[in-house]
Amino acid sequence: MLQQLLLAIHVLLAIGITVFVLLQRGKGADAGAGFGAGASGTVFGARGSSTFFSKTTAVLATCFFITSLWLAYLASHRTNVSHSLLDQAPVSAPAPSNGPGTAAPAPSPAPPASAPASPPAPAPTAPAPTGR
Repeated sequence: MLQQLLLAIHVLLAIGITVFVLLQRGKGADAGAGFGAGASGTVFGARGSSTFFSKTTAVLATCFFITSLWLAYLASHRTNVSHSLLDQAPVSAPAPSNGPGTAAPAPSPAPPASAPASPPAPAPTAPAPTGR
C-alpha cells in the first residue's frame, strides 16, 4: 500500500517538474540574444534573484530525489509474502465428474479369483561348468 502511494506521488512530482521547467523562461530568451544584441551578456552570466518557478522546480526536484531513494529502498527490502487468495488456497486433486463430454473413470483391475493350489515349480537351472 505504501509503495503504491509513494509511486503515485513520484509520478505527480515528475509531471510537476516537467510543467515547471517548461513554464520557465530561459536565460537567453530575449529575441536579440541569438543575434548578439544587448542581452547577450546575460546568456552565460550571473542571473538575478531566483523566481517562483525556479524555487518550485528545486523543491520538486528535491522531493523527486527523496521519493526515488525511498522507492529503491522499499523495492530492495520487499518480502515475498503473497497477498493473493489463490496462492493461499490448499491444493487438492479435482474430483472426477461424469458430466457430459467427460469419460467415465477407468475401472480398477479385479483381484485374482483364487490363489493357486500348489506353489509354482522352480525354473530349470543350467549344468555347472566343468573345470577343464
